[in-house]
Amino acid sequence: MKYHLDFSPLVPYWPVFLNGAWLTLKMTAVAVVVGVAVGTLVAFAKRSRITPISQICSAYIEVVRNTPFLVQIFLLYFGLASFGVRMPTFAAAVLAMIINIAAYAAEIIRAGLESVPRGQIEAAECLGLSKWRIGWHVMLQPSIEKVYPALTSQFLLMMQASAMASQISAEELTAIANTVQSDTFRSLETYIVVAALYLVLSLAIKLLTSLLGEYLFRRRRVVRQAAALNARNGRATALPPTAAVASRGGAA
Repeated sequence: MKYHLDFSPLVPYWPVFLNGAWLTLKMTAVAVVVGVAVGTLVAFAKRSRITPISQICSAYIEVVRNTPFLVQIFLLYFGLASFGVRMPTFAAAVLAMIINIAAYAAEIIRAGLESVPRGQIEAAECLGLSKWRIGWHVMLQPSIEKVYPALTSQFLLMMQASAMASQISAEELTAIANTVQSDTFRSLETYIVVAALYLVLSLAIKLLTSLLGEYLFRRRRVVRQAAALNARNGRATALPPTAAVASRGGAA
């Protein structure tokens, strides 16, 4: 028997799908903002000369990066409940996302910090800049600009990994899809819609992060505009082929 796609049973569930997509986007936004802030602190702390602090940060990063995200959610939601600490599903999912993305962001930002030439830091110290100003202007800002594409890729991966929150009944997009397909018995159509919504969310995040990067890293835009202007000027001043042939003939 040939299967025919039929999306009509899903039409009444569109508000439910949109609510799930909105919750997924909200979870991702909170996790990204807080996680990058925590990851930045961890990246600086890992480079600290105080050995215990550096070792604790290294252990945190290794534990998070080498354990499944789903296990981390279960540890927070079910593990803490064993000690009498019961968290709402949204809070547990977002906290797990923050802990996860902070570890990955810390390692990405640390790689950016390591790429800053030591000479620039020494020059800033000779100018009498405080440690906070050196850390912000000389180290962090150039580092974030270099690793920004890697960070934005991690944001997308975190948004897609939020589907794991459906395992603790958080009402995000995948959990909504599980409920809808059990009600309508149209599994293929339901997950096609969910895949399309995830695609739209991913493209929206890519566009937003691209615009944010253009705003934050103005130097990159200025350099690109200057390169384009030089290229146009070079083409304008270049000798046309006919004139080049004439000049060679005159020289002969």
